[in-house]
Amino acid sequence: MGKKNTEKEAEESVVKETTETQNETVQKELSAEEKLAELNDKYLRLYADFENFRKRMSRERVDLIKFASEETFKQIIPVLDDFERAFKSINTITDINVLKQGEELIFNKFKNILTQSGLQEMKSVGEVFDSEIHDAVTNIPAPSEKMKGKVIEEIEKGYYLNGKVIRHAKVVVGQ
Repeated sequence: MGKKNTEKEAEESVVKETTETQNETVQKELSAEEKLAELNDKYLRLYADFENFRKRMSRERVDLIKFASEETFKQIIPVLDDFERAFKSINTITDINVLKQGEELIFNKFKNILTQSGLQEMKSVGEVFDSEIHDAVTNIPAPSEKMKGKVIEEIEKGYYLNGKVIRHAKVVVGQ
């Protein structure tokens, strides 16, 4: 009987160890599933946050493009008011010099606003023709040897906006 008890105890011990191993495995699986669920939840939240960020940035970009010129227009509106006042007073002004001075003041005010906003006139006459910034309207014989390949006349001014060409100068080039 002593042998049977020992065998029985050994079987019980093996069953107990197997049960404990199975319980540990189940707990490890539950723990892994919990970690997986936790990581999945973090991933979903992070993805949702990123999508919200992307949508917000897209809306802000659209608004920025839509209202980018707002400050410039706020500065130009007073010039528009000046033009309206000048048009109203045209019929009552008898001295043409006063009218010319008024036009000159409005022009200078408008030009200063554009300059402050980053607009610059392109200097072309006497410069070497550059197809990156000039559009040649025509070529004429150069008045002197020095003027060959250079801009002789400017038909339409070119402009830079913050260093970028926004309108090419239309020029006459000497041959």
